[in-house]
Amino acid sequence: MKLGYARVSTEDQNLDIQCARLSEAGCEMMFDEKISGAARGRLELEKLMGHLRKDDVLVVTRLDRLARSTIELLHIAERIREKQAGLQSLDEPWADTTSPSGVMIMTVFAGIAQFERSLILSRTDEGRKAAMVRGVTFGRPKKMRPDQAELARQLVLEGKSISSVARTFNVHPATIYRCIEPNGSL
Repeated sequence: MKLGYARVSTEDQNLDIQCARLSEAGCEMMFDEKISGAARGRLELEKLMGHLRKDDVLVVTRLDRLARSTIELLHIAERIREKQAGLQSLDEPWADTTSPSGVMIMTVFAGIAQFERSLILSRTDEGRKAAMVRGVTFGRPKKMRPDQAELARQLVLEGKSISSVARTFNVHPATIYRCIEPNGSL
């Protein structure tokens, strides 16, 4: 069975042309919505995905009606593949996973996307290592500077209570314990 999906971004736009083309393409069920492609939780798309069965074909007029990025398209295409269904775009004949050439193209796109993700991870790792060499520290900043931690330690050694020292520095008592007991003792 062919299931059509039509989407426009705003209430002012009209779905009629997309729906007519999908109907002409033989779609037996239609799912349409007026929502931005960037929106999370496109209800009609999720409903369509729930109806999708083995050997069904999700049909769109153009791929940008289905996804806003290659990565998003590949995620949706993977969900469709897992259901042993197909994807077909009327305006992009190469994007037809019901044909061997369409499957090949989508596989190439998936490989390119994976390659790009690997490059991003590699560049991020290199940048992080270079920053560490320059002395950049990562993670949440310490609540107290080293001089404050030393003063807190001295106040506790002089007999001040942990809670009063914590109030002095406006921190939780656990922070004071971490300052004065780095190795388990004063």
